[in-house]
Amino acid sequence: MPQQGTGVGGDLGNEVEGYLLWQARVAEAEQRAREFAVSLDWLTTAQREEVERRYAADSLLRARADLERVAARCVSLRAEYEQRYAELRRRCVGVALAVCACFTTLAALLLAL
Repeated sequence: MPQQGTGVGGDLGNEVEGYLLWQARVAEAEQRAREFAVSLDWLTTAQREEVERRYAADSLLRARADLERVAARCVSLRAEYEQRYAELRRRCVGVALAVCACFTTLAALLLAL
């Protein structure tokens, strides 16, 4: 069953949103790398650029690992909630059937009198 917001347009929207969020993360990592390298005034220009590049790469590697952990947790939570929902649905159907059986039995007894 398709979910709300998915499909061709929803997938594209999610991809665009993910791309824009990642680009913002890249820009943030580069800005933080520049701010870090500014305090190292003894570095040559080439060294400063290398420090900035490595700092940004490390930040993005850590951000990717964080995102992968969050995505894995989302998948496990979804499975857990789907399992709980199915169990709750089974219990509700069971209670509804039991109530109907009780009313049917009560109606049969009243008609027999």
